[in-house]
Amino acid sequence: MTGAAGPEVLSRRDGYVVELTLNRPDRLNAVSRPLYERLIEELEKADADRDTRCVILTGAGRGFCAGADLKAHAGGPPEPEERARYIDAAQRVNRLLQTMGTPAIAAVNGAAIGGGLELALSCDLMIVADEAKLRLPEVALATFIGGGVAYSLAERVGVLKARELIYFGDFFTGRDAAEMGLANLSVPAADVLATARAWATRLAAQAPLSLAAAKKLIGPAADRTRDETVELERKALDAIFQSADWAEGIAAFHEQRPPRYRGE
Repeated sequence: MTGAAGPEVLSRRDGYVVELTLNRPDRLNAVSRPLYERLIEELEKADADRDTRCVILTGAGRGFCAGADLKAHAGGPPEPEERARYIDAAQRVNRLLQTMGTPAIAAVNGAAIGGGLELALSCDLMIVADEAKLRLPEVALATFIGGGVAYSLAERVGVLKARELIYFGDFFTGRDAAEMGLANLSVPAADVLATARAWATRLAAQAPLSLAAAKKLIGPAADRTRDETVELERKALDAIFQSADWAEGIAAFHEQRPPRYRGE
């Protein structure tokens, strides 16, 4: 088990799992451009590393992420150049979580507001504390949603519920999130990280090439027809048939042992 620390994001490795912790607990891990940029670095590094099979994203202290640091904007809006860099960094982080081949689990240990909830929704799987406070307040604060929430939220809860959550910006709990299908599972706050680690360990034992193909095809399909999706599945299956992992999976099945996948 190894780890490295940075001012905005802590990185910890345990076997094939990399755990990234948002590290501004005094501000409930509110997002900033440096935090987003550090996350970009860590996610790109994890996705390029064959020994990383799963990423966990969580928050230090009692919250997951309170979204934009509104106190930092008390003096007025940022200059146009800084605003553009902030928006670009935020969108890149969410896009990376959504499109990288490595699956990501959000371990939402506490409040996830605005940009924080956007980060959680960009992960493949989401485990949330029962009583965590969640909210998308952007419209109520005369700002706007980001991170692909316009489609990712509707995918999870349906268009009508997504409109309700975005238009009104009301608080709801982690338990509510699980019940409406926004999160996979809600558990007591003390169990969030342990549950995420257990799920990550299971994912790390799966075939990486097959997982990456599944991640690519499961999700936004508005720009693909059913026939196009079926054809992409056929191509993925043909490529996987030629992999060493496919041969290992078959051998392990016949030898009645756990497979040892290498992502090759």
